[in-house]
Amino acid sequence: MLLTPGPTPVPEFVRTAMADITIHHRTPEFEDIFAQTRELLLEIFDMPEAVMLASSGTGAMEACVTNLCHKKALTINSGKFGERFGKIAQAFNIDFTEIKNEWNTPVSVEAVVEAVKNDSDIDAIFIQLCESAGGLRHPVEQIAAEVKKINPSISIIADGITAIGVEKIDTTNLDAVITGSQKALMLPPGLAMIGLSNAAVEKINKKPAGYYLNLASEIKKQRENTTAYTATTTLIIGLKAILKHIKENGGFDALYAKTAQRAQATREALKAIGMDIYPTVPADAMTTVYTEASNDIRKLLKTKYNVNIAGGQDHLKGKIFRINHMGLVEDYEASWAVNAVELVLDELNIRPFDGTANKVFAQTMFKG
Repeated sequence: MLLTPGPTPVPEFVRTAMADITIHHRTPEFEDIFAQTRELLLEIFDMPEAVMLASSGTGAMEACVTNLCHKKALTINSGKFGERFGKIAQAFNIDFTEIKNEWNTPVSVEAVVEAVKNDSDIDAIFIQLCESAGGLRHPVEQIAAEVKKINPSISIIADGITAIGVEKIDTTNLDAVITGSQKALMLPPGLAMIGLSNAAVEKINKKPAGYYLNLASEIKKQRENTTAYTATTTLIIGLKAILKHIKENGGFDALYAKTAQRAQATREALKAIGMDIYPTVPADAMTTVYTEASNDIRKLLKTKYNVNIAGGQDHLKGKIFRINHMGLVEDYEASWAVNAVELVLDELNIRPFDGTANKVFAQTMFKG
């Protein structure tokens, strides 16, 4: 049972759709598929423009840094992926300043506002909606609203790689939102997507940057239902299949509600058996638990109970474990995961098994 926060399991109907014959990307047939996929993508982003890139999410992060920061960047680092925005800026000799917190601590609205007020050169802010290194949720929408009051021309770029398809994002004040195929959209890795505001498109066209990751050329081509370079035809076919399935089976809002409910039930179940939830503000994409026994717990979960979950990175290696909620996770899978954790705690002589986790999960999920 794969419950890592990416890659997530690819549903059978998506695999079937992608297993059809290969078609050429410069044909009317594929342009029609592209157009349908693009419309669905604009709907889930809830933004006026979107592009698809043949890359991982990091490629989209790089494209946003190089195309949307014309002067100086402010990067928010509360984990490995927030840190990555700064590393991308460094790689391109783009001036940037960083607000750094521990990996369980979201940035405050006040800290960002202060940074913007004290540095008039900042023209772009880069932040994660969900920082998956520790599973926290930044107050991105509140930050964006306050920054726009100070200077509407500052671009707000949000990494939504573990947020799009998980929860409804208020994009009112956001200029770019990034996601990737292998998370909540339940596809193999290799396709990145960016939702864009009209202001972002205007800024990109004023100063196009890069060659392969030039967003100006991609926007122009994708408005014509094609791509500047070779399209990831199979993944785009798969993306159409998954977005169409979600829309026709309750819709995006129903998926968001179910994911939030499952995340809450999992957190409550694990807290009931003595587990410490790591982030002070958890995201619904995953449940992150802090425990010094993380490696032993994960090993037993995988080898004895067939539950594969993720650990931590860098200074949190061996200190946390992360259970995925993204995608079409079945209720019985999440229920078995918390039950298995409780069984493992018993085997490790941390806490005797009495069925509390499963009971609390069921009460929260179905009776709450």
